[in-house]
Amino acid sequence: MKNKLFSIAAILTLFAFFCSAQPYAPVNKNATPEAKQLLSFLYSVRGKYTITGQHNFVSDFPKYDETVHAMTGTYSALWGADFSFSAQGDNARKFQHCGPLNLSVPMDSCYDNGKTVAEQRQLLVNEAIKQHAKGRIITLMWHSCYPTNGDECNGDDIWRLSAGIERPNAAEWKELTTDGTPLNKAWKKQWDGVAFYLKQLQDAKVPVLWRPYHEMNGEWFWWGYQPGENGFKKLWIMAYNYLTNHHKLNNLLWVWNTNAPRDIVGDVAGPYADYFPGVDYVDVLTADVYRNDWRQSHHDQLMELGKGKLIGLGEVGNVPEPALYETQPNWSWFMVWGYCIYDFRSRDRNVNPAAKAIYDNPKSITADKIELSNNAYQLK
Repeated sequence: MKNKLFSIAAILTLFAFFCSAQPYAPVNKNATPEAKQLLSFLYSVRGKYTITGQHNFVSDFPKYDETVHAMTGTYSALWGADFSFSAQGDNARKFQHCGPLNLSVPMDSCYDNGKTVAEQRQLLVNEAIKQHAKGRIITLMWHSCYPTNGDECNGDDIWRLSAGIERPNAAEWKELTTDGTPLNKAWKKQWDGVAFYLKQLQDAKVPVLWRPYHEMNGEWFWWGYQPGENGFKKLWIMAYNYLTNHHKLNNLLWVWNTNAPRDIVGDVAGPYADYFPGVDYVDVLTADVYRNDWRQSHHDQLMELGKGKLIGLGEVGNVPEPALYETQPNWSWFMVWGYCIYDFRSRDRNVNPAAKAIYDNPKSITADKIELSNNAYQLK
């Protein structure tokens, strides 16, 4: 009986060990030590804590970062920004909400800041290195123009649906994803430009939660709403291989950032699985949640699809309520989109009780609860 009890205890101990151990290494087998450590840290806090995050705009990096500090007394542990694009055309102001590189920061009066794409992206890299040195986790994204337009375009070139412009048809998509075609070469040139800056971050030993082509299951972006094996999945794998194998970028953790599925006329986002490239090409699965649409299925379906991989909230339009931690405990982080940190009902822009509540919650990791020592993240 004693031996039987010992065996049961041993099995339970092993079970607990394997359940708590990190189940996945980075998908890039040549990932830098810094990228490996960041992923390990994220696994170590999963289910116990959620990392607070804030998106920031290149034209005024302190604006929303300092707004969070004014509201909560601390900063987010996750610092986000966008490689973005330079908005051209008479309707440039329409796209100020996403912070084009040549325009003033959203929620300011709209004016051209006189900066080039290269100048702004260098500022982004410099700031990311600075924030990483403070112990913050870096996440970067990219609102990209259609490849033939480089990095300067009318925003309607990106947000096709609202402009009534068709997304790439089957022939265009095939050309885009076929190596060596004119469109494919334009795509590579565009990615070469961003890779130049990502390499600077690699040289500075900055690991990046890299989330390109976000909200790909939505019908609004040029890269979106292309389900199936030869659809978005093929584009994602092509991007992964180009940065990983051609550019040797090993500091990236690949964050597949879908939109929470929804069936709203003119604003449809399809099922996660139709756009998922597979666990071999994704380190973290995330969803963007706006309109306070905190459905349990958004969390649970990502968990099922990822087969134990990390999940997160890539962008949110409202800070989550603390109760979400109890029903949806596996979100590794949430990141508020820029000006969405405001409570627009408040007369004082620096007051948001919801932000204060979630930042004060003991399950939230804020900047003052995390540190970087010898290029390793850890809780204080």
